[in-house]
Amino acid sequence: MSQVIKVLITDDHPIVRRGLGSIIDLEDDIEVIGEAENGESAVDFARENQPDVILMDLRMPGIGGVEAIKRINAELPDIQLIILTTFADDEDIYNGIAAGARGFLLKDAPPDRLIEAIRAAYRGESLLNPTVAARILDHFSNMVEQSTVQVEPETKSKQRGADDPKLTPRELEVLRLLGRGARNKDIAKELHIVERTVKIHVGNILGKLNVTNRTEAVTQAMKMGLLGETD
Repeated sequence: MSQVIKVLITDDHPIVRRGLGSIIDLEDDIEVIGEAENGESAVDFARENQPDVILMDLRMPGIGGVEAIKRINAELPDIQLIILTTFADDEDIYNGIAAGARGFLLKDAPPDRLIEAIRAAYRGESLLNPTVAARILDHFSNMVEQSTVQVEPETKSKQRGADDPKLTPRELEVLRLLGRGARNKDIAKELHIVERTVKIHVGNILGKLNVTNRTEAVTQAMKMGLLGETD
């Protein structure tokens, strides 16, 4: 990668910020350009310095991570945001992703996973901790179940037909693996195809679902009941 990825680290613990910075600074293509101790500082820094990627803790004094993500995503949509937190309860996960985060990692993730998430976000891709991905799927599965429990089968079938994105069987397989948090190389290995083909399938899925990234694709698929039908 020819261009250096500019990163802002947001966390209310100085030791955490320095630790993350020491990991990131080992990479030639990634540079930490600043630190912020809360959401308000992160928003101000983003406005002035335009980082490429922001690592965002969720629970901080003053403006928390979710609100900061909402503000940055609304004002500076080209900046990619990754949640990096110690906590992983369902409300935090859903609110963070819904606010516009590209990825969600726990602070105990391996360093190479963190670096991979930063590079993926910079490319406009999403990377979720597998446990987090599973919880998102469970959350939306419950939402879909609750929203359709009173719908008669015939009516539900008509509604589904009107919005059916016409995914191919192979695209549904890829989508199901995306829902499990699988990366392109993992999907390629699972389906015995090359990564280039996986990228084509992912691009087709995003287009058919009218979304811009993998996380949105999984979310939309759950709302439409697509993943449940491929099990």
